[in-house]
Amino acid sequence: MTRSATAPSAGGGPPRRRLEPDERRRQILACAVRLFGERPYADVSSTDVAREAGVARGLVNHYFGTKHGLYVEVVRVLVTMPPFAAEVLPGGDLAGRVDAGVSWFLDVVSRHSRPWLVAVTGGHDAEIAAVLAEADEVTADTLLRLLGAAPAPGPGRDRARAVLRAYSGFGKAAAAEWLGRGTLDRDQVHRMLTTTLLTLAHDLLPAVCETQPHREAQPASAGTAPTEVSAAVAAEVSTSASSAPGSAVRRTNHSRP
Repeated sequence: MTRSATAPSAGGGPPRRRLEPDERRRQILACAVRLFGERPYADVSSTDVAREAGVARGLVNHYFGTKHGLYVEVVRVLVTMPPFAAEVLPGGDLAGRVDAGVSWFLDVVSRHSRPWLVAVTGGHDAEIAAVLAEADEVTADTLLRLLGAAPAPGPGRDRARAVLRAYSGFGKAAAAEWLGRGTLDRDQVHRMLTTTLLTLAHDLLPAVCETQPHREAQPASAGTAPTEVSAAVAAEVSTSASSAPGSAVRRTNHSRP
């Protein structure tokens, strides 16, 4: 149960509502995602994030340790396609679900292109590398659900997940061509990713990975709850699908943090 009491703001402004620890952590993380999306890593401080979230800097440090620790969690949000994403996308036929899933991915990376590009194309330390590897695993499982594929545990499922991890790498490379190099536009990347994923679903996964042909997506169960990653992303992209540019190319200055 969320507390409804209020407390003085850090800067002496209007009182702020007290939040439960998990909710406050998600709020701080959402503010950090926004700030790292607007400025280079070097231009964002823990104090900036605290001010944006309306909390004391010590609370940011309490939840995330250092600025680098906070940035690692921001990267996790931006590179992971959480299970919740497959459940909130429209149901219906395979082509419609794939189209919606690709649009969701492109909305997220274009809205936060600066930190996303740094994370997936720049040099990174062991913590960031571990986050990227974990994100590939989560994304593979999410894509299986999106496609309605349900291979039984075993070699077939392992091969299916390997194919989708490779597709995830292809998707990141294609988005980087659009957002980083400006060599492709959004429509071209969208077409590449949807066509490739549909081909995998129809031809490669059933034939090579011993999966069953795709099925209609099942509605999410009433007990399904979003993960912290999906909650933080949802706070940033809930309206982006209806307003994302069709073919705008935004070059970014991806300086390494």
